[in-house]
Amino acid sequence: MLRPWIPLLLLVALAMPARAAELTADAVNNAELRKRPPAEEKMDPVAIRAQVLLDRAHVSPGEIDGRFGDNARNALAAFARAKGQPSGSKLTPELWDALRQGDQAPAIVTYKITRNDVKGPFLEKLPKRMEDMKDLPRIGYTSPREALAEKFHMSEALLKALNPKSSFDKEGEEIAVANVIKPDEKVPEITRLDIDKTTETVQAFDKDGKPVAVFPATVGSDDKPTPVGSFKVDSIDANPNYRYNPDYKFKGVKARKPFDIKPGPNNPVGSYWIGLSIGNGYGIHGTAEPSKVGKTESHGCVRLTNWDVTFLGQHLSKKAVVELR
Repeated sequence: MLRPWIPLLLLVALAMPARAAELTADAVNNAELRKRPPAEEKMDPVAIRAQVLLDRAHVSPGEIDGRFGDNARNALAAFARAKGQPSGSKLTPELWDALRQGDQAPAIVTYKITRNDVKGPFLEKLPKRMEDMKDLPRIGYTSPREALAEKFHMSEALLKALNPKSSFDKEGEEIAVANVIKPDEKVPEITRLDIDKTTETVQAFDKDGKPVAVFPATVGSDDKPTPVGSFKVDSIDANPNYRYNPDYKFKGVKARKPFDIKPGPNNPVGSYWIGLSIGNGYGIHGTAEPSKVGKTESHGCVRLTNWDVTFLGQHLSKKAVVELR
């Protein structure tokens, strides 16, 4: 009489490990490197912990998404070079130890949602066409979840995975987030940038030539390549307006007259604009799509995540030299 229940019992048993494997703060904070390195196909506690540690070391993996993709591997290679270890993008035991020894803080911490996090105003939908943005009073976030994800350098998917029951819109609610904010940190002034179009990275150095930070970037395209050479910083502006000039001839933009787009983290240049002495509107700026940094093309500019370009803008000398190669 018990035999018909055996398949059902097996199904229940098979389902239990999947539930146990849900992402939690403890799973990430206690994650240890296994023989098989973290993959790109799915979220992995080891990948999350490594990405947070790289971010805190100012070797940015871009968006912290729990998947060990190209940006994370490039960041790991840069970290290895800085530590004088054999260059490579594989998370070896030696590099894992170096990451953890340099920073003992937990990768995931608890954060209490504030009134500012949820008050908005939020866009119902971000327009896809630039022309449809020009009449909006501000190009803000589309939801508290998007704002919180960007605040902690995370993908919205990872934020949701760590907080599956949260709607992210209640003041006072406690949620699990990436521990990327380092209060009272002293960062040296950045006086030189080395932008590599091949590796799509921006390296920042202080006046003594010591590395300060490394960021993944989208650098131009075949259609609109970024010029190479030595340039200077022309301007550094937080929360910039964006002015479109028809001479740019961007694909998909049919406007024949210039127009302005108001500030906001989701406007075409994001939360910061660093103008370069190249002319014709070239610069370093943020983006509304952090997941695409280093993976798509730009209109000739150098595109970073909003948090990386904000860090850069806040510590960049107005006399900095920019090498594009």
